[in-house]
Amino acid sequence: MVYRFKATIDGNKIFMREYEVKGETSLYSFHRFLQNDLGFAPDQIVLFRGLSKDNKVKSEYGLFDMGDGPMDKVSVENAVKKGEITLSYVYETFKERSIRLEFLATEESLARRSYPRLVAERGRNPDQFSDNYDDFDPLIPATESDVLFDSDELPEGEELA
Repeated sequence: MVYRFKATIDGNKIFMREYEVKGETSLYSFHRFLQNDLGFAPDQIVLFRGLSKDNKVKSEYGLFDMGDGPMDKVSVENAVKKGEITLSYVYETFKERSIRLEFLATEESLARRSYPRLVAERGRNPDQFSDNYDDFDPLIPATESDVLFDSDELPEGEELA
């Protein structure tokens, strides 16, 4: 069985991804896929929070056991069957930045497809260490001939202090 999740960032209308993941996939394997897909640094502490229908934290799954099991021992299917229809993927623990993964549906897996896989995307990947999510193009594109700073040369007769 394949589980489809929609990934969003709370308070942001631009970023969206849809992923398909086999039910037996561990949360650790799903984390590694998300890490690669989103371009996140591999040396950061991350965790999944399993949320109930009313967005209450039911479980926390870390790289090590935080009481609900470690990521490598909990499957996507187990989390959903526990009623955790939304997973919060906390990719920056110090600033509590996360991606919301909402369970959408299940479907049969196709033999010729590899999972997990990205199905749909919109917006740029979030910067793992930025304080906010920016996804916009510059209003006026810069050209090489644009002067960004005045010359570093000092006027004649002046010296650095």
